[in-house]
Amino acid sequence: MAADSPTVLISVTLWPGATLRDAVRRLRLAEDEVDTAYGLVLVDPARHLYALLVTQSAGERLRGIPGAGGPYANPRIEPFGPPRPENDND
Repeated sequence: MAADSPTVLISVTLWPGATLRDAVRRLRLAEDEVDTAYGLVLVDPARHLYALLVTQSAGERLRGIPGAGGPYANPRIEPFGPPRPENDND
């Protein structure tokens, strides 16, 4: 996946100890549709719910798939306010 490609979050219910490869297979994603640097994140252990970042087009394709949720927005996080000097320890 290109670093500047817009992404969305997808949730998926898998089994305990699932891997990113398991999620990719379960959701029938191509390798270039997944942000492998983000990986697979366990967000609710009790429900075996995981999250991963995928391309916008993949997220739209997965909308309504049983066991999957989303797509959810993935807004860019940027600093608020003017930059602070590096030597400012406050």
